[in-house]
Amino acid sequence: MKDAPAPRQGSADPAARRTRLRDYQQQLLERMQAARGGEGAPIQQLGLQLGGTRYLLDLLEAGEIVPLAPIARVPLTVPWYLGLANVRGSLVGVIDLARYLGEEDGAAPAAPGMRLVTFAPALGFNCALLAERVYGLRQAGAMERVGEALCDADGQLWTPLSLAALVREERFLQVAQEPDG
Repeated sequence: MKDAPAPRQGSADPAARRTRLRDYQQQLLERMQAARGGEGAPIQQLGLQLGGTRYLLDLLEAGEIVPLAPIARVPLTVPWYLGLANVRGSLVGVIDLARYLGEEDGAAPAAPGMRLVTFAPALGFNCALLAERVYGLRQAGAMERVGEALCDADGQLWTPLSLAALVREERFLQVAQEPDG
């Protein structure tokens, strides 16, 4: 009787792959935190556009950046809660942050460059922001403060965004539509 061949690395079940991915992300976060602890370490943040505004998102609070997936609308929810999307086998709530923050039109209609930016697993919130554009890493330490925003060398204004603070807002946690009356 022959021994069964060892399973190939790429043929692992999805749960094992997700576990390895989470372990890798955790190691990456730990290395980033250690690097940030050093004096004078540049602070890199993720630049993205939500509605008509450019935001800087702390890398420790961001999860994955994935192409826009089909979004299933959830009845009786507020307009800024777009619905649920399947991201690597997990359902995540999709948020139009521009509309949440008061922009009338919110995010543009689905376009090829749109992405979902998920919240980091450490935040304990299965959610994603709908981003019209992801600009990549930005050096916040090299930017000049202008009021509440930061200005880069090209004169572009960036607004810092804390997902950790967002998930503590009571209004953000209440996606059910208020009854008329």
